Amino acid sequence: MDVTLREVRDGDLPALFAQTSDPEGIRLAAFTAEDPSDRAWFDAHWERLRRDPAVLVRTVVGVHGEVLGHVGVFGPPEEREVTYWIGREYWGRGAATAALRELLAALPGRPLHARVAADNGGSVRVLEKCGFVVTRRERGFANARGEEIDEVVLTLSG
Repeated sequence: MDVTLREVRDGDLPALFAQTSDPEGIRLAAFTAEDPSDRAWFDAHWERLRRDPAVLVRTVVGVHGEVLGHVGVFGPPEEREVTYWIGREYWGRGAATAALRELLAALPGRPLHARVAADNGGSVRVLEKCGFVVTRRERGFANARGEEIDEVVLTLSG
């Protein structure tokens, strides 16, 4: 799927909120905000992200200008993590892989890391297609599921 990345615009936020409020996406992502339906929290969070020079976040845009989701990187240089969220209506079409590849091409420096719920096979496959390898397994509390779950940590080296 062809995608482009651009700076997040105010007009993107309603679509991004709807996508990150989707119950199926929330279940798969697992490690979400405590209350993904809290729009005030969402708006404040995105305001912080967009102002933070240590965070690079981009809107993923489809060929017809539709907002497919977002992709980003955050954290100190030695621990930078990638993150992405694609709206469910675009799953299985290569949008996440294309967006992550485009982001990675623009990011100097490695390693990069990613964390994924162990049972989120789609996200693990996206990361592996982009060169990430599973480096360890952990357990962590997943707000979306209300319990500790297995998580995989993946790394993209040099």
